[in-house]
Amino acid sequence: MDTRIEKDSMGEMEVPAGVLYGASTQRAVLNFPISGRPLPAALIHAYGEIKAAAAAANRELGELDEDRARRIVDAAREVADGAHDGHFPVDIYQTGSGTSTNMNVNEVIATLANRDADGARVHPNDHVNLGQSSNDTFPTAIHLSTAAAIHRALVPALDELASALEAKAAAFDEVLKIGRTHLMDATPVRLGQEFAGWARQSRLASERAGRALEALLELPLGGTAVGTGLNAHPELAGRTITRLAGVFGIPFREARDHFEAQGAKDGCVEAHGQLNTIAVSLHKIACDLRLLGSGPRCGLGELRLPAVQPGSSIMPGKVNPVLPEAVTMVAARVIGNQATVSWSGAGGFLELNVSMPLIAACLVESVELLAHAARALRERCVEGVAPDIERCRELIEGSMAMVTSLVPLIGYDQAAAIAKEAMSRGRTVRELCHEKAGELGLRPEQIDRALDPRTMTGG
Repeated sequence: MDTRIEKDSMGEMEVPAGVLYGASTQRAVLNFPISGRPLPAALIHAYGEIKAAAAAANRELGELDEDRARRIVDAAREVADGAHDGHFPVDIYQTGSGTSTNMNVNEVIATLANRDADGARVHPNDHVNLGQSSNDTFPTAIHLSTAAAIHRALVPALDELASALEAKAAAFDEVLKIGRTHLMDATPVRLGQEFAGWARQSRLASERAGRALEALLELPLGGTAVGTGLNAHPELAGRTITRLAGVFGIPFREARDHFEAQGAKDGCVEAHGQLNTIAVSLHKIACDLRLLGSGPRCGLGELRLPAVQPGSSIMPGKVNPVLPEAVTMVAARVIGNQATVSWSGAGGFLELNVSMPLIAACLVESVELLAHAARALRERCVEGVAPDIERCRELIEGSMAMVTSLVPLIGYDQAAAIAKEAMSRGRTVRELCHEKAGELGLRPEQIDRALDPRTMTGG
């Protein structure tokens, strides 16, 4: 491999010739060959926005000359736009403050800014990192990248899923089916009622995503090393955050207390707690869909899920509920991330949390997975689902739970006896009640009125 020599505060370092980063990044590459997974691109893009906004603010404040500021802003915008994603190789499992990633960003931006040989040299620390620290910029990048993904992807995906489920709830409102509790027969419901329940879960999930975003609105930027703001102009954070709020379209604000914002990551833990609940909701919806769609002949079979791909390499004609299955795996991952974020959030020692890269990776991954899963479930499953009306009718009529509506007429004990006898004799409740109408003291029309499943679904 062709190399070049770069220098940092520790001395000279061989760096691959074609990369945009320098010595500090290369040290991190060599120090952390752990997972082979770099931090999410969304976090790097957010970092580019931070560096561009900070350079512009430093120029306004007279801390950075016009020429250097312009070149830093231009270079940082390229990073923010994803033009150089391949030059950010530092592993997730690195220094807990994210210093290696901050220096990676600083070095790439400095290299890009120095492409103009006639300009004054841009230094990664003195100019790109002016008035900043890894300790306040990295957690700021976590908040920006996660909040942006929630705002731009997760909330819309959940709202669209809710709308699709609401449309199905309206379309299926006249479809009667048997209800189930404990996976056992219960009294009838309308299929539209079940879909409406899932739609409400999705609407609440969107609201929870909004609350996750709210937990991330305070930005740690401005605290620099330990929360005191050392070496930063007192107006730098405010001006930078105003710019970032405009870029992202989100009302970010400076942290009220920088010691809290840097020493703790409670906002991140709170935000992921909302994501965890969303994962649980999507898991419930996905499991219900695949259970009601089980079959096609030997399962419940009340729903027909869209056939999107062959289900078996050995069983011809088999089609599986692959979209709900994918959603349940996403939920498992997010729930696992919740444990990781909680544990990492507890990794704050005095003035700094030292598990921030892992928190960042989990938060961004969870938001992106949930958004993609919700969208795929809607597009590839919910929008194409249909009821098997005859199967629903068959299961209602054959259910022992139908006897419940007779309790006000004949009492609990006699109704229970009817259910047991119907079960043992292989008869429906309706058939047996008509046979025993005289013994029960009921007229046939009373029996049919009481056993009307539509009436049972109305409360």
